[in-house]
Amino acid sequence: MNQIAVEEIVDKFKLKQLNQTSIENQITLSDIKRPGIELAGFFDHFTPERVQILGKTETSFLNELPSEILEARLNKFLGYEIPCIIITRGLEPLAELIEISEKKQVPILSTDYSTTSFISRLTTYLEKKFAPQVIKHGVLVEVYGVGILIKGSSGIGKSESALDLVKRGHRLITDDTVIIKRVMRSSLIGSSPELSKHHLELRGLGIINVKTLFGAGAIREVQDIDLMIQLEKWDQKKNYDRLGLKDESVEILGVTLPKLVIPVKPGRNLAMVIEVAAMNFRLKSTGYNAAEEFTKRLENELKS
Repeated sequence: MNQIAVEEIVDKFKLKQLNQTSIENQITLSDIKRPGIELAGFFDHFTPERVQILGKTETSFLNELPSEILEARLNKFLGYEIPCIIITRGLEPLAELIEISEKKQVPILSTDYSTTSFISRLTTYLEKKFAPQVIKHGVLVEVYGVGILIKGSSGIGKSESALDLVKRGHRLITDDTVIIKRVMRSSLIGSSPELSKHHLELRGLGIINVKTLFGAGAIREVQDIDLMIQLEKWDQKKNYDRLGLKDESVEILGVTLPKLVIPVKPGRNLAMVIEVAAMNFRLKSTGYNAAEEFTKRLENELKS
């Protein structure tokens, strides 16, 4: 099960710790909770495993409670195994909250961000941390703003194509190993393992550092994946799509990606073909399909 220590978000968001407890508690969910109804006394559907956020509304409500009720509510609330509580807007916590949280060993943290802004930032961060992921063999490049996952058998020319694209002004994300995560249900992002980041393997030449050779503008750390291109050896017996009317797709982590199969043979400029594929993908995204337009014109010519 994926999990991260509270200490990690303390460092990431520069949070201030308000009590004397360990911040080694583990966060296991990306969901966040504002426990307003629980502080009012209803705990039937409480989800204590989430990070708990106290904003102006919750702290104002606690300030209005009689001391006996306040102590009872906080004891029950903090009696659950809560990873941490974060108070937004830099609000001052109640002394009772600090006292009971130290007894129950629940970290109380603080941020100057507004509640809405902080929840948005923390949710985005946690969703990326806990996103489902898979590792694929291939190359990921960004061409004209389109994230292209290049697949194919070993030695087919994936890395050479990536190098040619980098020389043409496009960017490399990762070579050989692609870490793919699903975010926001229908989006995929790709990145490189830390060990091989910015590096490219070329047979006969060895390992090169793309960032060192071509500059920081030649690489990206993370990229949305929009299109998959499958490189395969040219088969004379196979009928390849010559018009582009047949739409293929592939599913990764439950997300469907458009897929192109590009046959490879000596003398074919793969980098140029991939560039055109990226431009054509962008045109299709705007609603224009050259293949369909050509077919309609051809049908009209035949009818006339």
